[in-house]
Amino acid sequence: MEQKNRIRIAIISGSVRPENNTLKAVSVVADEISKHKEIVLDVFDMSQYKLPLPGLDDESSEVVAFRETVAAATGVILATPEYHGTFSSVIKLAIENLGYPSVMAGKPIGLLGVASGALGAVKSLEHLRGVCAHCGGIVLPGAASIAAAHKAFDSTGNCTDEDAEARMRGLANKMINYIESHICPRWQIQAQKCT
Repeated sequence: MEQKNRIRIAIISGSVRPENNTLKAVSVVADEISKHKEIVLDVFDMSQYKLPLPGLDDESSEVVAFRETVAAATGVILATPEYHGTFSSVIKLAIENLGYPSVMAGKPIGLLGVASGALGAVKSLEHLRGVCAHCGGIVLPGAASIAAAHKAFDSTGNCTDEDAEARMRGLANKMINYIESHICPRWQIQAQKCT
């Protein structure tokens, strides 16, 4: 595979709370992706960014770099806690800063939700699916919902729930499999047309 067509995956973690469970879940997904040394992985911890509110059109180097990195990604994984029955304002702010039309348009998008309740992040993932589809993203089936997230990780951030860990790692592999099955063949066809 040519360098310009190297697989890149961006993960955006939509919580800013200290020691949040969303970032712990992202770490498991990122660990699974990092087993594939040929994949470039960018993880965005939104607690480390100061993104502007919608309508302020801040073109700071931080915002531009964030948008350009996601634009260069082959696929995107959005991770959110469930707050008041929907996804976090932090993940919405990240989406707003990806431009209109969104740089996520045409990309596969995997969804990861964490919640303290027994039902998991079902509502937030349902709402986020609609927003991502509206942005033109290809939302992959099989979002990973982690219930009782406060019990799923130990004090050092390791996952102690085998089923939850399997769902998180499964999300990573679904993204990789989709890219390899649907995007990489397109790259090969395009390369043949150029020669």
